[in-house]
Amino acid sequence: MRLSKMYVRTLRELPAEAEIPSHILLLRTGMIRKLASGIYGFMPLGWRTLHKIENIIREEMDKSGAQEILMSAIQPAELWEESGRWSAYGPELWRIKDRNGRDFCLGPTHEEIFTDIVRDGVSSYRQLPLNLYQIQHKYRDEARPRFGLMRSREFIMKDAYSFDKDQEGLDKSYDDMYDTYTRIFTRCGLTFRPVEADSGAIGGNASHEFTALSEVGESDIAYCESCSMAANVEKAVCRDAEPSPESEAMLELQEVHTPGTKTIEELASFLNIDKKKTIKALLFEKYDEDGKADGYVAAFVRGDRDLNMIKLVNALKIPEHAIAFADESKLEAAIGAVGGFTGPIGLHDCMIVVDSELVGLKNLCAGACKPDHHILNVNYGRDYEGDIVTDLKVLKEGDPCPVCGAPIKHTRGIEVGQVFKLGTKYSEAMNAIYKDENQQDHPLVMGCYGIGVSRTLAAVIEQHHDEDGIIWPVSVAPYHVIVTLVKPKDETQSKLAEDIYQKLLTAGVEAVIDDRDERPGVKFKDADLLGFPIRITVGKRAGEGIVEYKLRRDSEKTEISVEEAIENAINLVNEEK
Repeated sequence: MRLSKMYVRTLRELPAEAEIPSHILLLRTGMIRKLASGIYGFMPLGWRTLHKIENIIREEMDKSGAQEILMSAIQPAELWEESGRWSAYGPELWRIKDRNGRDFCLGPTHEEIFTDIVRDGVSSYRQLPLNLYQIQHKYRDEARPRFGLMRSREFIMKDAYSFDKDQEGLDKSYDDMYDTYTRIFTRCGLTFRPVEADSGAIGGNASHEFTALSEVGESDIAYCESCSMAANVEKAVCRDAEPSPESEAMLELQEVHTPGTKTIEELASFLNIDKKKTIKALLFEKYDEDGKADGYVAAFVRGDRDLNMIKLVNALKIPEHAIAFADESKLEAAIGAVGGFTGPIGLHDCMIVVDSELVGLKNLCAGACKPDHHILNVNYGRDYEGDIVTDLKVLKEGDPCPVCGAPIKHTRGIEVGQVFKLGTKYSEAMNAIYKDENQQDHPLVMGCYGIGVSRTLAAVIEQHHDEDGIIWPVSVAPYHVIVTLVKPKDETQSKLAEDIYQKLLTAGVEAVIDDRDERPGVKFKDADLLGFPIRITVGKRAGEGIVEYKLRRDSEKTEISVEEAIENAINLVNEEK
């Protein structure tokens, strides 16, 4: 491809709307074009790289035995109503109506569709196991689209669904996909970590998130260097503190005047006590599937802890959108709470959810449900009880590992893929069954496996760039080599550049020749910005058969013979593509 004929529009200035490197560079290189908030089109170079990623996915998925199909992104509401997700999924589900008033959605995922396909086409255990996948546009009506392709309202995703006859079969399918994803992201040039994750709106009883390590990622990862523990902080189990010694007596309750101490920090300072000796209250209002108020929830954790909202909604068995912080002005009349001074004693007409750690701790300080007052020596079991007792804590950096006890570390990452053990969540709801050897009916046992294709593209850039632009891994680069012609009007340079370009193409190397009538500095800057892995520059020594050879990922550049440059380029591409 000749750069003079390509539709490429590079920007020198940083786009004002972009905050993170991948978004900035995708706009500066002209690889994507914004159509509306969270909606982007792909231009030629971006589309080529996207295809490279898709082809890696296809090759590895096909190698695993999965079969590719393609379903519509428009899905009828009836299937979602069968599974129970039409109301449960939340406002991110992009609902539409046709001219006859029939409800549809733009699919954010395809569990219902694939379950419907298989229940119509699979009836016997002899047809199992089965794994179907597609690469397709998906839609989520994000409240705050941001970071370009990282959190957009339209995106490209590979989603696969496995169907087995039992849990043992699902375990194997899950492990196969886990290994397949490991190969896919390795081939894409990503540094990543598979971590335990929450299943969210997809459901199921086990999940791993494949996270590309990056400081701009939205996933917060807790991991241990002393054992194999690694989990998204939303999912990470938190070890309870050691309980108070049995010898410690439960002291009598004592109400104390604590004016103006609405925060744990203010309370601990006023009473000169450790925050670990306090109880933190967080108050919420629940909503039903129609968005109507459906009661209050009071959650309690130790004062120095943070509440993990995902653990709370999982304990309540409600979706995230069905709960919000309560309006303090309504709480006193409704449940007896007082903003900043709420404790577990004296509440009424609300669900009380208690962190498991509080059960074993004695003589803590909690709000008195009375303005400017707290109660000392509050004890679980004697003074209050929870409707639900469970782990509600955020696993913080430095906390003991729940597996081995070593200090936990945190890092950030970009979720590029996730695998789920769905079990029979959808097959039971939608009556997707098969007959066993004895003609007995059983629900299909399902797994779900997603890769954010467009998000993977952004993640590659986040990990492979410098101040000058993108540094594409060979495997996903839009082109492998750029042949930079310094003086297009120089016959010797032009002829040699053309010869190199043609020989690379003949050898199966994807090459671009920069034959534009531009200054050399502009060409070099564009080559670095666009990130082509190899640059061969044809300049003043063309008559001697000498060119400049440079890898984008290295700072060094060398002058070598034309033959050596071509051979080096072909060898590198064949080794790394």
